[in-house]
Amino acid sequence: MTEQAATPGPTPYESLGGETGVRSLVDRFYDVMDLEPAYAGIRSMHPPSLDGSRDKLFWFLSGWLGGPPIYAEKIGHPMLRARHLPFPIGVDERDQWLKCMSQAMDEEGIEPALQRSLSEAFLGTADWMRNKA
Repeated sequence: MTEQAATPGPTPYESLGGETGVRSLVDRFYDVMDLEPAYAGIRSMHPPSLDGSRDKLFWFLSGWLGGPPIYAEKIGHPMLRARHLPFPIGVDERDQWLKCMSQAMDEEGIEPALQRSLSEAFLGTADWMRNKA
């Protein structure tokens, strides 16, 4: 998403409503993951309490979407692939994550063009996390 930050107009962070909008999307994402049986596979990769996961995804998305680089300030470089290597992530896990995020964006009423743009970016990142067949 960093390429978009250089283009004129609002960043995705701003288009989502800044801190409040990004936090709401992240919270909905984890609520959906926690409640929907279709996402049990990725839910099982998380600790019983999702509070830390919610914060880390919010911090990461904040900077990734063109807002404040909270994750980098609190933890350092995201090193996404390295941080996800302990978890067996294949096509099924990638697709569950993407469907869960898509459902969260739908339920949050994210504007369709922004949702398409984010979905493409999420796909690239989620696919890069795969570490098993």
